[in-house]
Amino acid sequence: MQVSIITLFPQIFREIFSVSIIKRAQEQGKIKINLIDLREFGIGKHKIVDDKPYGGGTGMVLRVDVVARAIEASRMKIKRESVILLDPKGKKYDQVLAKKLSHLDHLILVCGHYEGFDERVRDLVDYEISIGDYVLSGGEAPAIVIVDSVTRLIPGVLKKSDATVFESFAKIGGKRMLEYPHYTRPRLWRGKKVPPVLLSGNFAEIEKYRQKQAKKITRKRRPDL
Repeated sequence: MQVSIITLFPQIFREIFSVSIIKRAQEQGKIKINLIDLREFGIGKHKIVDDKPYGGGTGMVLRVDVVARAIEASRMKIKRESVILLDPKGKKYDQVLAKKLSHLDHLILVCGHYEGFDERVRDLVDYEISIGDYVLSGGEAPAIVIVDSVTRLIPGVLKKSDATVFESFAKIGGKRMLEYPHYTRPRLWRGKKVPPVLLSGNFAEIEKYRQKQAKKITRKRRPDL
């Protein structure tokens, strides 16, 4: 998979994409990340990317012509390619959408800044995504979230193939559940013991216990699931 990130601040991504799972995925050739500086497509000598909103208002708005040039330059014009606008007004991001995006060959993420985008930018994209019901200063943090969540779903990226099967938001009995609790050493810590069933060696009982705990936690914390 190739990921192209259109941003005014490419330096934000370099450190975080040079460690851990995303670093290994790049080294293995599972993912290629291309950082595209929106400023390079700006207008005139000063590479202007924004302007005052018509009708007045606070802040500056990213120009549609500048964003369009950046998107057009990023496209590989292949079948499984999608352009995503990172915007608080978009569809809320979840594991189902992460899985869908992981099947793409090319993902183009457009990071906003300032007061937002010219409304006509929405005609240039395939999806509009929000990572939550809050407003950030730009689309860079959401882009990092999406790249991380999608990368780990690409086959071969994680060493253990079942790592993405038995975790929060995976399906258990046809329903999405939060993950069951985990324990490790010490067995007793500040009066709290590891549940005896996990020490029993009876894997059928352990599995039954874990599914029961997953359902219990989901009902309590995320009944909407």
